[in-house]
Amino acid sequence: MSVNEIILAEPRGFCAGVDRAIEIVERAIAKFGAPIYVRHEIVHNTYVVNELKSKGAVFIEELDEVPAGATLVFSAHGVSKAVQAEARARGFSIFDATCPLVTKVHVEVAKLAKEGYEFIMIGHKGHPEVEGTMGQLSSGIHLVEDVKDVARVQPAQTEKLAVVTQTTLSVDDAADISAAVRARFPKVREPKQQDICYATQNRQDAVKVLSPQVDVVIVVGSPTSSNSNRLRELAQRLGTEAYMVDSADELQAPWFEGKSRVGLTAGASAPEVLVTQVIERIRALGAVSVRKMDGIEETIKFPLPKGLKLDEQHTPGHIS
Repeated sequence: MSVNEIILAEPRGFCAGVDRAIEIVERAIAKFGAPIYVRHEIVHNTYVVNELKSKGAVFIEELDEVPAGATLVFSAHGVSKAVQAEARARGFSIFDATCPLVTKVHVEVAKLAKEGYEFIMIGHKGHPEVEGTMGQLSSGIHLVEDVKDVARVQPAQTEKLAVVTQTTLSVDDAADISAAVRARFPKVREPKQQDICYATQNRQDAVKVLSPQVDVVIVVGSPTSSNSNRLRELAQRLGTEAYMVDSADELQAPWFEGKSRVGLTAGASAPEVLVTQVIERIRALGAVSVRKMDGIEETIKFPLPKGLKLDEQHTPGHIS
């Protein structure tokens, strides 16, 4: 039996924060000319980063790689207070592409810290978003990666304790860890709205609907993309074989042997052009039809930072 149907998850691919971050870099290049320096990958997708490199973006990890007087963009994942201060001290022209939903977490941390709160942060060690959020404070924020970590964490006090979450986690994992935090620290303050972003939630919900309908799930996303990895893990947890690919070239024919229906989704930083290429590759393996699943239509759009408005002639076809 060979593949005869591809079912597309809905929604999939770019979220509003990713759209905004890429547009900030493109507009900065158009307005100020190349090179534009970007601290860390603007979003965690190889194709997007390479496209922006070809247009004149230079990706760096340390600020001493940026020449004096240059234009610098902070990535969608956010940065610590120390990085912000260093960038200002060095006199760069700065545009902050931090996703507004990550900024919301930073603002909450700053507000509650002033009220004397300590924090438990649920997230993945080393992820730039986690480093940025934890770097909003010099102390009093404790990272937990799993339920076992909750038993080990030692805040200085428990009267004023709040929990915050990386925005791109598995919704189910985060709920389990939050429950463990509540069980150990019954007075813990939780965010009014969960920190996990709408796009992460929607893409995971779509995979929950998609997985039972298909024989294998393909997730388009880069290895560094947290939310893409969570989609693959979720499909596998639901009992469906699942693979993640950075591009159509990584698809392997054996994955589809004996598989009639293929589910296809994409992480929030993966462009639709890659999904199209994957569809074409699977069609070459015999798929005859492509069907889009019913799902939530996302209409959220985030405003750009001030200072990036262009004259019309700079952006043909762009609707402000």
